[in-house]
Amino acid sequence: MPKTDVVYSPPVLNAAGMLGFAPGTHGPVDLHRLGGFVTNSLSLRPRRPASSAGCLAFAGGFLLHTGYPNPGLIRALRQWAPAWERSPLPVLVSLLLQDVSEVVPMLEALETNPGVSGVEINLPSGAKPSDLLAVTRAAFSELAVVVRLPLDRAERMVQGIVNDLLEAGLAAISLGPPRGALVNPQGRLVHGRLYGPAIYPQNLSVTHALVSTGLPVISAGGVYSQAQVAELLAVGASAVQLDAVLWRNPGLVL
Repeated sequence: MPKTDVVYSPPVLNAAGMLGFAPGTHGPVDLHRLGGFVTNSLSLRPRRPASSAGCLAFAGGFLLHTGYPNPGLIRALRQWAPAWERSPLPVLVSLLLQDVSEVVPMLEALETNPGVSGVEINLPSGAKPSDLLAVTRAAFSELAVVVRLPLDRAERMVQGIVNDLLEAGLAAISLGPPRGALVNPQGRLVHGRLYGPAIYPQNLSVTHALVSTGLPVISAGGVYSQAQVAELLAVGASAVQLDAVLWRNPGLVL
């Protein structure tokens, strides 16, 4: 039977891409202050950094474009599975799908690993609600299945299929950064993921809306204070993920 509950104590995790591929004991964050660890995103096959990778600031945050570089799932298992098994925290492996069909071989590679408590699945670019449901059904396994949706698309993606998602064994929806574009110093338009305090109002609104549908929600986006964590939990979030604040000043929240 699949695990359909994701209970973290304390209900605070890092967001994918913030603390590496495995918990580190010498990093900037006291792991004992987190209730779970989310890995950097892993694709089925290796990915190189984007040729135009970079970070662009705007008032209230920044745009990040990386291309999700990673060694691919099989190599990652050889390299980090022992660390996941030794982890003092439950490990949620972040999976980056290029195609819906990849979810089955990726779950098969992970579900016998004793160090993995669940997966957080990032859908392919341009995915539709039908893809969300298909992935959730295909991911039926012994692992808890969380699907990560961008803040700016999450409400539309679940509309009309909430009961189907829960019946398919979805443990939670997690919220990923919205996307945007900025012009770089060379005058080129760069698309990427948006982070920073300016994202928080959107996060709070979307979290409340999704919780109201009956879906378990792991909230994320623009969280830079303990008060904001409390607000998100008060509107019904199951847990809260921290992103760029962990790079800047984790003591603001932890």
